[in-house]
Amino acid sequence: MKTKKKTKKNNYLSQRANKRINFIILFVFLAFFSIFLKIFYLNIFMKDYYNIILKKQTNDLVEGKSTPRGRIYDRNYKLIVDNVEVKSIYYTKKNNITTKDEISLAYFMSSILSLEYDNLLARNLKEFYLVLQEDNLDSLITTTEWEDLKNRKLTENQIYELKIERITEKDLSLLTKEDKKAAYIYYLMNKGYYYEEKIIKENATDYEYSYVLSNAKNLKGFNTKLTWKRVYPYGDTLRSILGTISDGLPQEEAEYYLNLGYSLDDKVGVSGIEKQYESILHGSKEIYQISNDNTLKLVKEGIKGNDIVLSVDIELQKDLEKMLKEEISKTKKEANTEFYNRSYVIIQKPQTGEILAMAAEQIDTNNKDFYEISSLAMSSTITPGSVVKGASMIVGYNTKVIDIGTVMKDECIKLANTPAKCSWRSLGTINDLDAIRQSSNVYQYKIAMLVGGFKYAYNKKLKMNLEAFDIYRNTFYQFGLGVKTGIDFPYEDDGYKGGSDNGELLINYAIGQYDTYTPMQLSQYITTIANDGKRVKPHFLKYVLKNRKDDKKEVLYTTPTTILNEVQTEAKYLKRVKQGMRLVMTNGTGIFGYMNYIPNAAGKTGTAESFVDIDNDGVVDFASISNNFVGYAPYNNPTMTITCSSPDVQNPNRGSYKTIVNTRISKQATKIYFSYYNYNGTRKK
Repeated sequence: MKTKKKTKKNNYLSQRANKRINFIILFVFLAFFSIFLKIFYLNIFMKDYYNIILKKQTNDLVEGKSTPRGRIYDRNYKLIVDNVEVKSIYYTKKNNITTKDEISLAYFMSSILSLEYDNLLARNLKEFYLVLQEDNLDSLITTTEWEDLKNRKLTENQIYELKIERITEKDLSLLTKEDKKAAYIYYLMNKGYYYEEKIIKENATDYEYSYVLSNAKNLKGFNTKLTWKRVYPYGDTLRSILGTISDGLPQEEAEYYLNLGYSLDDKVGVSGIEKQYESILHGSKEIYQISNDNTLKLVKEGIKGNDIVLSVDIELQKDLEKMLKEEISKTKKEANTEFYNRSYVIIQKPQTGEILAMAAEQIDTNNKDFYEISSLAMSSTITPGSVVKGASMIVGYNTKVIDIGTVMKDECIKLANTPAKCSWRSLGTINDLDAIRQSSNVYQYKIAMLVGGFKYAYNKKLKMNLEAFDIYRNTFYQFGLGVKTGIDFPYEDDGYKGGSDNGELLINYAIGQYDTYTPMQLSQYITTIANDGKRVKPHFLKYVLKNRKDDKKEVLYTTPTTILNEVQTEAKYLKRVKQGMRLVMTNGTGIFGYMNYIPNAAGKTGTAESFVDIDNDGVVDFASISNNFVGYAPYNNPTMTITCSSPDVQNPNRGSYKTIVNTRISKQATKIYFSYYNYNGTRKK
């Protein structure tokens, strides 16, 4: 009996052992099979990939000096942005270099380089002082704090910050000029990522450059390079539009540019045209392969960036900016102008959308210095006032509440629980042309009420279908009011849309007293009218020039005319609006020389109630009055449009006097334009 039990037990154990052995054999087989498959995959399918990796790992490639960016010309091929070669001294941290080595280098280089250290912060000085006195500053930390560090209640970084905090002004006063200069160089050496090239000095003198170049082997990371910087033959003219470039990749966009093949120390456009057309203006560096004998073999030639030609006329732009400064300075001496500090002028070609000039100047609070703010014409919003009445009239025609020749009485309207609303003066019985010519508010009020399904009666409570807001806005959008214009610039605003809808706000909207727009949107609006309802995309870029070694101007690309949309209305209605704008200039609100009395001009004036936020806290502080003007010429075949905006020209609480600065600016700007251009749009020689 015992023998049978023992035999069964042995058989059971033998079976378990066999199963385990079989499992191990299967596991080993599968493991080797998977390894075989991996090797097969790597050798067959990934062979080319790893050959590339191997080649990269065994062939050192280095970049040569940076190639210059593309130049920028105006429409007449006047050079407005160029490059000049700059001798630069830079530092690259070497492996195994110690802090003590870097301190010694900083002191030595301070004796070689002439550098200003005014931008050195107290924090930078404290960090340098801490490095110099590292062994002597442990006393700044209490026994308790050392215990907290030991017990992990404080970190090394927190101990470091406590030391920085406890270094006093008296401690820093012990630093000499030589110490501070060395501190500045040490700061530049350690600024940014450790592996980056740190520019220590641009525009090095011949002596500094040649000394570092000839002694680079002994300077442990210091070396020289020829770089490029932008120069502007026309000074600050158009500067905010042209934009700026960085000395290295912006930290917030570094990954994006690195993925495009940029290096960390590459210059890149960070604003304006420089940013908008970075891919065109940016050149590529020479690439060299380091051979076994340490010689360099050229692998890829460097290519300078493509040149571009803007649609802007730089001479026209320069004269407009000069005129704006003169008019603003003159106006600041007039009464009630304490809120006024800036004006805008935009001149366009209506058929193509080309920007011929975009000028804006702002005076500082001391009424002395000026800032060129042309780029704000695409982002700063203003209350338009009556200039938008051409679009409002189209709403009336389209909804059939009026037609050509419709007559209304211009009288103050009185609605229940609201003050009377009037035009600038009583205009009597007028038709649609008179309403534009004389800038009737009441005519637009009555149209808006009819569009909203309300028939006006004295002291009647206003009840309107607020879907009329959508009707108005959708029509205004077709003119470019309240939507982005599509201009080739990194940033533009689409204006402010009022959030509260009621009947009274709608009738205010109809006369340009609710939503706000940018000067660029007003320019697109008048350009759309001049262009018979075709809304054209505005643009700064005219041509891209092909890279040529002989530097001849060969066009590689021309910006096409892009029609964004056409205003949905009958041609006769647009023609009627244009007739009204012609009358504005001959026998209406524009007869005071807005376009310098040139023949066949058309336009529309606008006065708007606006508001001022003095302390920029987002809360309105004072009411003000703003002025706008839009126009075009010649009336029959427009070759130019002009937009002039002057916000906050009057403080109505201080008195009734209102400067006519916007009239003067419009007149002067038109005069300047036609001193350069004929009526057919060709430039005078």
